[in-house]
Amino acid sequence: MRELNHLSEVFDTYDTFVIDLWGVMHNGIRLNTKAIEAVDQLKKKSKKIVFLSNAPRPSAKVIDFLLKMKMNKKYLHNVVTSGEAAMHAINNNKFGKNFFHLGPPRDATIYHKVKQNISTIESCDFILCTGLFDERETDLDWYKNFLKNHISKKLICTNPDLTVHRGDKEEYCAGYIAKIFEELGGEAVYYGKPYKEIYEMCFRENEKVLAIGDNLRTDIKGANNINKDCLFISDGVHRNEFNNKLELIKLIDKYKVKAKYFQNELKW
Repeated sequence: MRELNHLSEVFDTYDTFVIDLWGVMHNGIRLNTKAIEAVDQLKKKSKKIVFLSNAPRPSAKVIDFLLKMKMNKKYLHNVVTSGEAAMHAINNNKFGKNFFHLGPPRDATIYHKVKQNISTIESCDFILCTGLFDERETDLDWYKNFLKNHISKKLICTNPDLTVHRGDKEEYCAGYIAKIFEELGGEAVYYGKPYKEIYEMCFRENEKVLAIGDNLRTDIKGANNINKDCLFISDGVHRNEFNNKLELIKLIDKYKVKAKYFQNELKW
């Protein structure tokens, strides 16, 4: 694994850059200026840029969020989200008609076209998990008790991430609830990274791709799954799991993934 001082050292090797958002381009509160500079340089050099996010919301809502953080809309022509992929499946009744929404109200846009089919957890065909309830953001035992009698239903997870950092605060994601559901004996269906299907929305097979992300379980594992080179951003979700390069290498081995490059933060 090679440490990159600058993305400019290798950019000309690739046609397409598939870049994670949360943890690379922003921290949930503000944009990372060096990452924006890197994307600006890629755009000036006519490289294809795709932002690929495990956000449990349609792409349009994620674009709105980025614009509010003052990201220039000229970078936002290709934004793909796990929520967008899941939304298509839900609209086509892939898992049944009636569903129970497990997650915060802000994620309701994912099912706005079929909102008439929302149901109770007792009578639903499947559970749509976009995250945790606002009033129970940290009480994981509550979710174990809430879900234990409903493991005969499928749980559709629209964000496979376990956690993210919003600024300096760590928050649980839908992936953590799906993990609990599986530990109870239920079946979870995932949309997003690291699963191959989401990448089919990003590029053609013959494109030379560099995937960039901060999550070893999703961003880097996903790149490995599709046999594409990847750049691991170490000052992201795993930043508290190592203290030096040797520990970083051991951490990557622990997650059973491979990264061609790493940077502390994305910079040109």
